[in-house]
Amino acid sequence: MWAPVAGLPPRQTLSALTGAVRFCILGSGVARRKDSPQWNCRGLSDFHPQLLPSMDFRESPSWVFRYGSEPRRYVTNPRLAETLVQVLRGKGVDACQLLLECNPGPGILTQALLESGAKVIALESEKFYIPHLESLGKNVTGKLEVVHCDFFKLDPVNCGTVKPPIMMSEVLFKNLGIKGLPWTNDIPFRVVGTLPVKNERKILWKLLHDIYSCTSVYAHGRVELNMFINEDDYQKITATPENPKLYQALSVLWQVAYEIKLLHVEPRSSFDIYSPNGQLEKPKRNKSLDQPQQNLCFVQLIPRRNLFTENLTPVNYDVFFHMIRHFFMKRNAKLIDHLQLLSPIDAMDILKQIDANKKTKIVNMYPQGFKQLFETIECSKEHSCNWLYDDFIEHVIT
Repeated sequence: MWAPVAGLPPRQTLSALTGAVRFCILGSGVARRKDSPQWNCRGLSDFHPQLLPSMDFRESPSWVFRYGSEPRRYVTNPRLAETLVQVLRGKGVDACQLLLECNPGPGILTQALLESGAKVIALESEKFYIPHLESLGKNVTGKLEVVHCDFFKLDPVNCGTVKPPIMMSEVLFKNLGIKGLPWTNDIPFRVVGTLPVKNERKILWKLLHDIYSCTSVYAHGRVELNMFINEDDYQKITATPENPKLYQALSVLWQVAYEIKLLHVEPRSSFDIYSPNGQLEKPKRNKSLDQPQQNLCFVQLIPRRNLFTENLTPVNYDVFFHMIRHFFMKRNAKLIDHLQLLSPIDAMDILKQIDANKKTKIVNMYPQGFKQLFETIECSKEHSCNWLYDDFIEHVIT
């Protein structure tokens, strides 16, 4: 089923799939097999949806379809909570701005936000904490609403009937009375939280698919995230050619989609990890006494207002994804060698249009350069089909 994407300019006539996201696979072959059917050659977006096993966040169907309680990392230090409130205020978060807090647990940060006058919707996945969270809304300046919901498991794929804490975002926001805004408008609401202890990388990929397809929370506009993430993952999503060892497909896709700002760095030891029944878990000892202190980075992620154009849309974003992943499979190869495998358009002409040369390597290109490259190929009128692919390519699990 197709549905219009809320908030995008009418002249772009953009649409996105509801439910299952469409995945098709770029092949390394430069021609269609002779015995393959004559399907539409517009691009990968026109084919029947396929689930791509190599996409990290969907590698395990059990993670998508089943809900199991798992340990959570919570802010339990009042001083840290006050620091976060100050940081958010300093970065333009108005006291009247609606904040969705993910898995607040014991509610230390929730209370600090309420005392600052914020309007908070606490999305808590564990029933254990809900009575205590509801009690925090009394005798405070701000307003609080508590919902039994797991933000990080919104909109599961092909799961049939769902029940809390798993919810569909459309139902959640309708019940909360939250209306979406056009993509080019201001931020409709902000989300605050900490990525789960497990599956952080899968969640990073899921958020990417949600924003590029304008589905889930991003069907309501440019929702801003303020999240604690592992320092290692922060370094990867912000890596550039200056950090070639960390620079990867994830880096490009995140930087094209978001403005990423580091707001605060906190030692991991400042956080407590609790089991689903509220029991404090003992921290694991480091394997080496010489191992450096691990940190969590509080990061502001603002969707770019100019993310979507005439040539990069929620309809063809999957082609962009696979182009980037194809490039980084051979990151040290020359761009021209990749182009000759991916597109029938004259590679030298493409390089000239993006101010690149024969010696340009994938690892030396910046994120916005990849977007410019994709749009250059997409807008070309030289061929009826701008991309080369093999309909029967084998799945590659990374």
